[in-house]
Amino acid sequence: MPAATPGTPSLLRAMNDRAALELLLTHGPLSRTRIGRLTGLSKPTASQLLARLEEAGLVVATGTDGGRPGPSAQLYTLNARAAHVGGLDVTPERIVAAVADLTGAVVGTFELPYSEGAGAVDQVTEALGEAVKAAGLQRCDLHRLVIATPGAFDPQTGRLRYASHLPGWHSPTLLDELAAALPMPVEYENDVNLAAVAEQRLGAARGHEDFVLLWNEEGLGAALVLGGRLHRGWTGGAGEVGFLPVPGHPLVRQVARANTGGYQELAGVQVLPRLAAELGIEVPTGPEVSVGVALLERAAAEPEGPHLGFLRSYATVLATGLASLVSVLDPEIVVLSGALIGAGGAPLHALLETELAELAPSRPRLVAGEVRERPVLRGALESALAATRDEVFDTSRRPLQQPLN
Repeated sequence: MPAATPGTPSLLRAMNDRAALELLLTHGPLSRTRIGRLTGLSKPTASQLLARLEEAGLVVATGTDGGRPGPSAQLYTLNARAAHVGGLDVTPERIVAAVADLTGAVVGTFELPYSEGAGAVDQVTEALGEAVKAAGLQRCDLHRLVIATPGAFDPQTGRLRYASHLPGWHSPTLLDELAAALPMPVEYENDVNLAAVAEQRLGAARGHEDFVLLWNEEGLGAALVLGGRLHRGWTGGAGEVGFLPVPGHPLVRQVARANTGGYQELAGVQVLPRLAAELGIEVPTGPEVSVGVALLERAAAEPEGPHLGFLRSYATVLATGLASLVSVLDPEIVVLSGALIGAGGAPLHALLETELAELAPSRPRLVAGEVRERPVLRGALESALAATRDEVFDTSRRPLQQPLN
């Protein structure tokens, strides 16, 4: 076995720089002494490190630590303006764009109603441009953009699959057109996968290597994280569980044309009014998701009588498809996410856990999603930030004499 190559001084400096930047990202403002203690570096080395990073525009001085006895220590923090990223959440109803700084703070947003008459490229550039403007930036200031869509772009063909309900996004040249129109690297990801990224980095799945996220809003979907990585499948369709054939509903054939399948027909948002009406529960009017949320919130607030029966019926149909997933994957946890499952609260959660225990041999722990505000968009930003921080925090890639801001 060959001997390990010793680290060069420049490599060791870059590793120390990265460690210090990660600490500032995690802990916020730190003094030179505190950084030295956390990294194991001497005071002189920590001072040299901070001088390098300040010169490079990666850290800034931010007041002093006046809360301790003795002379006040200068505090340093990550320069939030050293890089910015963008995220887009695209649905058949609207496109929501957001811009975040290097710390992850959202500094600009914009929501554009989706228009079938307008081209996809025009709508993306408009929504992103307005969010960038709200952040006081220009599009060329973004280091990376991640776009979330229903379905997934097939890596073999570049075409969007599993999302026939998103008009205007199925051109074989769409990705090339977007690349030509946008001045930053662009990545594309399934919307439910990005909700899982948000939970993995910020929410209920932190510290878990194997988990399933079950999503239920306009459609049923899942994200599969195995060994800490998203499992996307050969065509990007892993987790499209709405198409899953399940007991309790007739087979749906030609599912790609129908854009639905057995699990969606058994447990999707559209079944909630029928389940409620069968038990004599008054069904409000309005958009499907709003109606479903209202029914589940009302039942969760008073989980007795017909409302308890409604929750139990819905838990049974949800558990029917989820049992197939956990029987194959045997995950450590299942994260329950999306407006409908959230509306059912603890009563639905408990009933679903009971039903799943009877239908599946494995017993994953069910946990409620913790990223409640726009989890798909948050996941898009977190995905863009992860790659951008890898680039920006690697001080070996560029001369430190050229500040980033």
